[in-house]
Amino acid sequence: MSRSSDSVVTKLVDRVFPRMPDFYGLITRQCDLTVKSMDVFVTFMETGNMEVANQVLTLEKEGDELKLRHMGILNRAFATPMDREDIYRAIVTIDEILNYAKSAVSEVEILEIKPTEHMAEMARLIRDGSVALRDGYAKLSTKPMDAEANAVKARKSERNTEKVYRAALAELFDADEHLEALSKKVEGAEVHAMQYVIEVFKYREVYRHLSNTADRVEHAGGVLRDIVVQVA
Repeated sequence: MSRSSDSVVTKLVDRVFPRMPDFYGLITRQCDLTVKSMDVFVTFMETGNMEVANQVLTLEKEGDELKLRHMGILNRAFATPMDREDIYRAIVTIDEILNYAKSAVSEVEILEIKPTEHMAEMARLIRDGSVALRDGYAKLSTKPMDAEANAVKARKSERNTEKVYRAALAELFDADEHLEALSKKVEGAEVHAMQYVIEVFKYREVYRHLSNTADRVEHAGGVLRDIVVQVA
């Protein structure tokens, strides 16, 4: 068979049976962007630098574009290395981490508050969970069984974040000093107490969004675990 005939046959086969996209690589690329975003997210929560906050927002937009691109590839794919629904869930849950992190950053800006050490610690744990997801998805094509440990680590990061969240709330709602001032009718105590209540609501809102971001990491870890069971 001539080289030209070979080329015609190859094109015909590719048209009838298109090559399967590298979904393992696509999802890992999405995880890489998430980890990059979470590194910047941590920096923001440690410094409160609004220029860094803008970087988080920019990376979230890149994440949306990457998600849409991968969705398009999935919709056009003739065959997939795993269940289509699991690929869809992986793409969506990884992107949700960026969406929730963006919400937390936006609320810090809108509410005009400074990030606390509790916020920074929660962000670091979320980042650790995102790293575990990336490492797990990177193993699926070669050592899928090894990815189970990464799925567990990603889900554990949510539990550790919740511990920090509860400690942050306990500290936030410790109003003994204000209650004592009110009981003694200290001058200006009512105004200070009202200001404190407003601050409590502001900080609680951001803590809640960070907790929800950790939930997204846990959810993504569950999807990774489900895929491991399927492909291992």
